[in-house]
Amino acid sequence: MPLLEVIILGLVQGLTEFLPISSTAHLALVPWLFGWQDPGLGFDIALHVGTLAAILIYFFRDWLQILLQGFGIPFDGDPALRRNKMLLWLVALATLPVGWFGYLFKKQAESVWRTPTVIATMMIGVGIILWICDRIGRRQKDLGHVTAVDAFLIGLAQALSIVPGTSRSGITISAGLWRNLDRPTAARFSFLLSTPAIAAAAAKDFYDIYKHEGGLPPEMHMPFIVGILVSGVSGLVVIHFFMEFLRHRSMTVFVAYRIVFGIIIIALAHFFRYTGG
Repeated sequence: MPLLEVIILGLVQGLTEFLPISSTAHLALVPWLFGWQDPGLGFDIALHVGTLAAILIYFFRDWLQILLQGFGIPFDGDPALRRNKMLLWLVALATLPVGWFGYLFKKQAESVWRTPTVIATMMIGVGIILWICDRIGRRQKDLGHVTAVDAFLIGLAQALSIVPGTSRSGITISAGLWRNLDRPTAARFSFLLSTPAIAAAAAKDFYDIYKHEGGLPPEMHMPFIVGILVSGVSGLVVIHFFMEFLRHRSMTVFVAYRIVFGIIIIALAHFFRYTGG
């Protein structure tokens, strides 16, 4: 892979994985628009590892407290987390649906659903859902008040993220707002919930590449390292920006972006189909 292509795709992953605008949509459409080849499984692993590192670094203290409390070890950390000592097991409960749906529909998600029409439809549809949930949610609950029902329903929403264009953060934040979490809490729970899902995806990719190709090809070593660094650093910056943004502002700008971007995708798809491009 050319280094410029690696950097651009790494930035796209880091900028879009944590904002509610769908990293899958952007990573599918950028090569489509520029006529680039599929970067392959090795580069997918790099992007997953980079964004996983960003989450673990940013939420290190949260995860440390959640893990210790989950096994009954006291930790004098965040007050909201101290009020919900079962949060580790709530995250585990919420992870089950996406694992099951991913197992059932992985082939469709990587083939027939990965089309401009499906991506555009999900961009617009989930954008509308995000707007509705942002308006109707009462924004009363922090992580200390997340229940098993909340966790399961948010996890069920995350299962929809296997469809390209949905956005894992977009659909889980929507569900969190619907369950009356405040905006920063909805995003925080969304990111915590994404940690095992991204880790599992990276592990599955590692397994596949060693099973089918015997490991990472030598020519992918440098793109792999650069992809991790670029997606990780940009992802870390975006998480910080987004968490601060939500303390004072609504989801309107992301809703507008999703709808406009979805319309542009549909227009481009029809244009290329008409011109034979």
